[in-house]
Amino acid sequence: MKRTKEIANRFREVILNGVWVANTNYKDQLSDVTWEQASKKIGSLNTIFMLTFHINYYIAGVLNVLEGGALEIRDKYSFDCSGIESQKDWEELLNTMWSNAEKFANAIELMPDQKLDEVFVDKKYGTYQRNIDGMIEHSYYHLGQITLIKKML
Repeated sequence: MKRTKEIANRFREVILNGVWVANTNYKDQLSDVTWEQASKKIGSLNTIFMLTFHINYYIAGVLNVLEGGALEIRDKYSFDCSGIESQKDWEELLNTMWSNAEKFANAIELMPDQKLDEVFVDKKYGTYQRNIDGMIEHSYYHLGQITLIKKML
């Protein structure tokens, strides 16, 4: 199997359909969360909505690069989200995230393996491999937070 196919599958596992590492994934954890639960603030913790927005922000931003665009996202804006007002707003965010995640995984699969070793946008960011692995690791980190917040609710 191509390296890019393996990495794309690892990404799908954390967001869309896997249970190997964390015994869950975003789609599974968020499927039964209402917009009220997603918006509920517990102490100083981020809300489930904010964490979901945050991960989708990075998926969309890196996807733009994978599709040939510029790196337009900035860390300082990754939590800049207005609240949600309805279940429809929440479901729109989730559907956008699932769509972006599938496009992201497909873009990885279509890459030749040697692209993984190339510089990602600027030398300071490392390689494509480093950035995709970072996306997977970052996603697992926040998946753990969402799982715990969900239990606290």
